[in-house]
Amino acid sequence: MLADSIAFVLLVIGLIFNALGVIGLLRFPDVYTRLHASTKATTFGSIFLCLGVVVYAIAHYFWTSDSQYLMVIVHTIIAVFALAVTNAAGSHAISRAAYKSGQIPEPAVVDKLAEAGL
Repeated sequence: MLADSIAFVLLVIGLIFNALGVIGLLRFPDVYTRLHASTKATTFGSIFLCLGVVVYAIAHYFWTSDSQYLMVIVHTIIAVFALAVTNAAGSHAISRAAYKSGQIPEPAVVDKLAEAGL
């Protein structure tokens, strides 16, 4: 079925974004870049995972006319909106708390020309 293939692709894209968020948590040097990587990647990853669920549920609702798929669609859409709001607010609160507690960001730009006096 075409909808199952589309749902599978969306799920794989979501898993890739979530994996990139994990890699960002492990690789980046300070709390701000780690927070940026994890928030952006997991937000997009979760949205794509939820889109995969919605596509799957829509296809099966039209195939079977079972109302449980409508509930899955509604709950998934509510979860996406809640996730979008709470990820943004949570990352802002964490970064503000890190800044107020004295966490200094790593220098993001290294200017080799300024260091050489050119």
